[in-house]
Amino acid sequence: MASPLLRVQGLAKSFGGLAAVQDVSLDLPEGRLAALIGPNGAGKTTLFALVSGFLRPDAGSVAFAGADITGQPPHLNARRGMTRTFQIVQPFASQTVRENIAVGAHLHCADRREALARAEAVAQRVGLAAQLHKPAGELTVAGRKRLELARALATRPRLLLLDEVLAGLNPQEVAEMLPVVREIAAGGVGVLMIEHVMQAVMHLAQHVWVLAQGRMIASGTPEEVTRDPRVIEAYLGHGTARRLAQGAVR
Repeated sequence: MASPLLRVQGLAKSFGGLAAVQDVSLDLPEGRLAALIGPNGAGKTTLFALVSGFLRPDAGSVAFAGADITGQPPHLNARRGMTRTFQIVQPFASQTVRENIAVGAHLHCADRREALARAEAVAQRVGLAAQLHKPAGELTVAGRKRLELARALATRPRLLLLDEVLAGLNPQEVAEMLPVVREIAAGGVGVLMIEHVMQAVMHLAQHVWVLAQGRMIASGTPEEVTRDPRVIEAYLGHGTARRLAQGAVR
């Protein structure tokens, strides 16, 4: 059996007396679209930082595409094909959308014209083609979220770690973003997304992991985890779980 694209084993990280991540393990196969959910402060973004190399774990290991990358710097992980987005989007505001996306393309494109051409192709994929010449600082929240996704996609990833890429969007904007993320995964890119928008989790994720107080408390399909009493207790609340089962939660 082939090794998973991403294998996390026993990861742990503490800050002073606070155990932010405790003995977390997961396997993500190649091309899978999965979600990581949990209440605020559960340790989700800390886990992303450990996996992507922005933080060094106190214990445990991270393997990507069969290689041990535990504690390896983010830029080296990006060259291997692992790229993450950030919840707080910070584009180069005075540069154009095209130039912002080209920054990601330069990871593998030394030639400026090639990087700009790559940026245009990526913009088409995420719905920003009509705004390529606009300064990034003039984009709406939804536009900035698409730009953050585009900059990551321009690095030619095998794995995208998406940190709340739908946060701050209204229901229509969320609905418009879902097929963009789905098509990225359909193209063979593995996607692991931190997400609070349960509509997205239910419609996109093939597998879901649930963190609470730094520990993995549940794992399974979206339907399975939303029925899990531990998840209901820790994260969703009984009323939300019932409405999810009825397809009424967005």
